[in-house]
Amino acid sequence: MVCRGGDCGSRHKHPDIDHRRQLEVLRAAAIEGGGRVVASRCLDACDHSNVVVLIPASQELANGEAPVWIGQCNDDLSTHEIAAWLTRGGPGVTPQPVAVEVQRFHPSRANRHELEEELT
Repeated sequence: MVCRGGDCGSRHKHPDIDHRRQLEVLRAAAIEGGGRVVASRCLDACDHSNVVVLIPASQELANGEAPVWIGQCNDDLSTHEIAAWLTRGGPGVTPQPVAVEVQRFHPSRANRHELEEELT
């Protein structure tokens, strides 16, 4: 899930980022890894923009893996680290890259609620 509402994906707040290209890179990687990317209206985590949430596959969720919230995805390195992780299977399948670990944050109850609404 890639947030594209609020401050995420905003040329006003992040003018140096090619937001369309970021989405294309993440979509291609997700498809290669057997997943998909959904652009969210808003995940209500604007203080961490740009936000990407990796939701593990059903089996990994059943095994206790939780969605991984990644903030400050504002450069090519972050985007490509996330993309590389997705092509290797992502959360619950392969260890998270250090760059992801550094940018990972724990969402508030409101953030989690927004994610749940997006998924339904």
